[in-house]
Amino acid sequence: MAKPESVTGEGAQTGESSGKLSRSVSTPLLLAFVTGNIVGAGIYVAPGEVAAQVGGGIWLPFLIAFVVALLTAFSYAELVSKYPRAGGAALFVHRGYRIPIFSFLAAFAVMCSALASASGIAHAFGGDYLETFIDLPEIAVAVVFILILALINYLGILGSARLNMVLTIISVIGLLVVIVVGIAAIAQGQADFSQLLSFDAPGGEEVGGLVIIGAATVAFYALIGFEDSANMAEEAKDASRAYPRALFGGLLLAGGLYIAVCLVAAIVVPAGTLAGSSGPLLEVVNAGPIPIPPALFSIAALVGITNTALINLIIASRVLYGMGCEGVLPSAFGKVDPRRRTPVVAIVFTTALALVLALTGDFGDLSKTTVLLLLAIFAIVNVTTLVLRRDRVSHEHFTAPFVIPILGALTCVILLTQQQPGIWLRAVILVAIGLVLYLGNLAFKRRAGEVSV
Repeated sequence: MAKPESVTGEGAQTGESSGKLSRSVSTPLLLAFVTGNIVGAGIYVAPGEVAAQVGGGIWLPFLIAFVVALLTAFSYAELVSKYPRAGGAALFVHRGYRIPIFSFLAAFAVMCSALASASGIAHAFGGDYLETFIDLPEIAVAVVFILILALINYLGILGSARLNMVLTIISVIGLLVVIVVGIAAIAQGQADFSQLLSFDAPGGEEVGGLVIIGAATVAFYALIGFEDSANMAEEAKDASRAYPRALFGGLLLAGGLYIAVCLVAAIVVPAGTLAGSSGPLLEVVNAGPIPIPPALFSIAALVGITNTALINLIIASRVLYGMGCEGVLPSAFGKVDPRRRTPVVAIVFTTALALVLALTGDFGDLSKTTVLLLLAIFAIVNVTTLVLRRDRVSHEHFTAPFVIPILGALTCVILLTQQQPGIWLRAVILVAIGLVLYLGNLAFKRRAGEVSV
């Protein structure tokens, strides 16, 4: 049997990874996975950040972000159904350009986006939701939070998809509670619908179009996660048909849920209150006519926040582990703990990097860093979709209308232009770390006469 093609184009995974995965994931399970990957920490925190920029009209940036995500989803649906293999963006870039360093940078950027996301979420965990129970310094909570999740990652406790599903259901229930609160507020005449068209920052200044687009980059953070489902394609039954259905279904479910939550938040709570809170949905529950215990809702929010952060840390360590196994990065990253069978060196490295990020940024900055990295990847994936139209495959697959990937790339670039220089600097430094590791490993291997790239 031939070894599977390396995602980065510089080696092939060995051992167990050289076999094929079982195609046992049904369309409903894949739909649940897509939805679960999207629904999480972002919607529990981002509405406050968005309200600080646009006031009561928080639904519009979320709608714009949803459209951008949907356009890019067309490209993912085409490429994943065409190449139903684990690997995601790095695989597509490798297929499209056959430039190893380009493929590596795509994979490393995805890893960095996961770390920035987890670090930002660590700050969110220490915000208003936790203060329902205890008031602790946010930065201290963030550090301890990351260390605890790193230990769980090392122990391999969250290897079960069932546990992930339970945590996702709890998160969704929390959002449904917010919607029920909104319906009750409308029924009792407590809703202020004028806020939906109020595009004024809490300070009173009128909001322009560029500010709304900038706020959409923050809202976009709540919609990321659908891209991770590309790695499930290799285990899906009839992936060429099942994946597009699950992807669009999951994105529509999450997007509809998010916009409904934003509409409720705007009509129930003043924009200034939302903007000043790191737990904006808790403000909605507290202001609503239904007597819901704040502690109970905060638990649902903290579960969603924790689940998202842990998934991101697991993804980051496994991406780094994979690159170590392929020989793209130092082989030490591919080492596995003999007892726990978890990638211990990769976990230590990604945890250290996550701690540095948590100590040097807050939720707002780190969520924007996550979005910047992923928007850059999405823009490349959209272009790659058109590049790979020349590559024919024997099986039928989903094909996006020609103009959609173009619009997807353009909208991603437009959102990228709204990022601040400090966010760009953090993203560049993260990618530069990967570049140094890559070039250093390449120089070492050349000196040892192991490869010639």
